[in-house]
Amino acid sequence: MSSTVSSTPVPPHAQSSLHAVQVLGAGSSGSGVHVRSLSAGLVARGLRVTVCGPWSAERGYGFTETGARFTGLDALTDAGSMASLRRATLGAALVHAHGLRSGLLAAVALRGRNVPLIVTWHTRVDAEGARARLIRLMERRVARAAAIVLGASSDLVDRARARGARDARLAPVAVPAPRRPPETADGRRQKARAELGVVERPLLVTAGRLEAMAGHGPLLDAARRWRVLDPRPLLVVAGEGPDRAVLQRRIDTEGLPVRLLGRREDVPQLLSAADVAVLSSRWEARSLLAQEALHAGVPLVATAVGGVPELVGEAAELVPYGDPEALADAVTGLLTDPVRRVELAAAGRARTADWPTEDDTVAHVLSVYDELVQTFLREGVDGPGR
Repeated sequence: MSSTVSSTPVPPHAQSSLHAVQVLGAGSSGSGVHVRSLSAGLVARGLRVTVCGPWSAERGYGFTETGARFTGLDALTDAGSMASLRRATLGAALVHAHGLRSGLLAAVALRGRNVPLIVTWHTRVDAEGARARLIRLMERRVARAAAIVLGASSDLVDRARARGARDARLAPVAVPAPRRPPETADGRRQKARAELGVVERPLLVTAGRLEAMAGHGPLLDAARRWRVLDPRPLLVVAGEGPDRAVLQRRIDTEGLPVRLLGRREDVPQLLSAADVAVLSSRWEARSLLAQEALHAGVPLVATAVGGVPELVGEAAELVPYGDPEALADAVTGLLTDPVRRVELAAAGRARTADWPTEDDTVAHVLSVYDELVQTFLREGVDGPGR
């Protein structure tokens, strides 16, 4: 998980070893990769960084390898996690939480302290009934407690404003671009395809948590239509989650050309072996799968939801969410049109050149930190919402 760092000028407060605390939950892989990249960039520019989160996140992303400190928040109760977070934030110049639950935990832990809070909304939580009302209350509490809310997509910024955020901004959220494979990559691609049993079959790849939000129901509906193709493509799904048993029963009962691979650490390698990448989510901000696919030059079929259209532009085939026929037809069209696949691969790589880099992201966050600390020092205000 190396991170590219360049020579962005360091703001005055960074030069004085400003202490920034990052708070991370057990959420999406995209936010974990982002915090890892951000920590590396901030430490390289002279900040002291502490990352607070579950120990599973430290094991998965190696925050301490960037030079940051790590504090585990694996207490059996929220009160225990809050006590750990209060200790970790003593003397901090600011706290930057990532995600709704982390933002709420930080807001409560900082109550009564003159420490500004920034919250980045990487995703949203969909719920119904009583849980939906609870989520709205949490969003309102976090939005109003934060001095600044950073949204990974425009609709998240609008959502934060609707929940009462005084200052909500669209923020660049970059993940590390994968290293270009060496010239022997074609051999590895064929080996990966052979291991999956698709030497003579098209390979479709998707990745993400096995839950309703990922849209696997419509995706399996689409896979039913691919059964009549010759050769019949294989769809592999990297990821784990609560819906695994239900999905596996459907695959077995209906004889679908789908294989659940479980949690994988080699999704970029899987993508490099794919003919088409598929994103079927009900909603996404800056989909990690979409970014990895376009970086790899793999044609992408994705649902036109959330921040996906503004992320990929015309470098992917976009379909409505919940329309298995449109999804199946888009994939089939690409499998039967090698010229279009080449065009999309080139368009994807060109699109990634316009995305914010890790350096852009760190520079933007540093400017927000400096602005916020200057404001708190100048006005002597109490922490917002406390």
